[in-house]
Amino acid sequence: MIVAGCGRRSRLMDQDRPHYNLTFSILAISGIAFALLQSLVAPALRTIQVDLHTSTTTVAWVFTGYLLSASVATPIVGRLGDMFGKKRMLVVTLAIVAAGTLVAALATSIGVLILGRVIQGAGGAIFPLSFAIIRDEFPRERVPTGIALISALLGVGAGLGIVLAGPITQHLSYHWLFWLPLAPVVAAGVAAYVVIPESPVRAPGRIDWAGALLLTGWLVTLLLGVSEGPAWGWGSARVLGLFAVAAVLVVLWVGAEQLIEAPLVDMRMLRLHTVWTTNLTGLLLGAGMYSSFVLIPEFVELPVAGRVGFGSSVTQAGIFLLPSTLGILLVGPLAGRLSSSVGAKVPLVLGCFLTAAAYTFVTAEHDAPWQIYVCTATMGAGIGFAFGAMANLIVAAVRPEETGVATGMNTIVRTIGGSLGSQVSASVVASPTDHAFTTAFAISATAVAISFLVSLSVPGRPRALSPALVRSPS
Repeated sequence: MIVAGCGRRSRLMDQDRPHYNLTFSILAISGIAFALLQSLVAPALRTIQVDLHTSTTTVAWVFTGYLLSASVATPIVGRLGDMFGKKRMLVVTLAIVAAGTLVAALATSIGVLILGRVIQGAGGAIFPLSFAIIRDEFPRERVPTGIALISALLGVGAGLGIVLAGPITQHLSYHWLFWLPLAPVVAAGVAAYVVIPESPVRAPGRIDWAGALLLTGWLVTLLLGVSEGPAWGWGSARVLGLFAVAAVLVVLWVGAEQLIEAPLVDMRMLRLHTVWTTNLTGLLLGAGMYSSFVLIPEFVELPVAGRVGFGSSVTQAGIFLLPSTLGILLVGPLAGRLSSSVGAKVPLVLGCFLTAAAYTFVTAEHDAPWQIYVCTATMGAGIGFAFGAMANLIVAAVRPEETGVATGMNTIVRTIGGSLGSQVSASVVASPTDHAFTTAFAISATAVAISFLVSLSVPGRPRALSPALVRSPS
């Protein structure tokens, strides 16, 4: 590891650097833009399918391709940021996202649109890079709140995407799902290049291409099996074969990473009690959050005549998720302050409890609109607490030069959990009856309740950030 001056920078040098609030604003715009791009297309897949004259299975790759790309790029680019500079890789990542967004916006065929979405997926690295920049650049007492807010923006942006997709596709066209986010992506990239200082913290080494290839292999086969499970059948030979290949590649990847001098992912880091328990909590909580993006809109859009749902439009369905978005946004800063004062485990446990309570409530009561609003508001508060706490727990548990890859893996674990949760939920409610939705809500409630139990085992006070490795207040 290299740290400029082998210690703290001088106060004069600190004063020459931009204020951390300006850096935070750029990181926030970057994170929201990525999260919007992630979720905006989900409610519009049917519209895209009709406009581009394609099949349901093919159009699903508009979402799946993005997810697969993000899953692969996030830990790899996080590691590159630790090696070559977080600011540099953030600017490169935003440029790639802008290029992919432009391709998607101009697409008039399903193949080109999927290609654009795969390129966009590189933006998954925005979050681990942002966490690392915050750790290196912010005053020590501001680090937990900054990380909690950026973490919460993943849920905020995803929720806003679901809310905004309806009006955009109804009044404009699916192309505007990409044109509108393109401007903030370009602006954030330019601002990051001009404003954000490069971090002096490095983790010198070579790129572990073998580890990257194996990581790509098991993530792609796992998520492909999860994504295609409902269409091919969870017990089909193709799906089971993909899961078997993923399991073999995971074993090979873990073995290879333990033999390499400078691995892409340090297995000793993943064995840390704080890291593995936090990641398991994130897997289960991610399943619950993304399930709500599938279950709530589909439930409320069902016609009243079928005695299930409220006959809402796509736009009205998005409004049912608005309390969740607001809850995440309002609670995120509180999660950071609690992490500073009483430790990050408290908001993590509280967040998991609230999210489990929300799903338990909606499992029993979903006959009136107000009950859905209570569920989504409570869920938003829970996710806001938990997501902010998870990032802080990971950052505090690893060395500064491991921040990018460690938080990247946590983001990917949540994404995998979200993919599992959303796909399982979609398959359960394939026949949209009240019993099916009750079952799906109950499955999500169980997953999040287990995350609550796991969160209780997370160490209460991971080691503190080293003052010599965190920028002092100017």
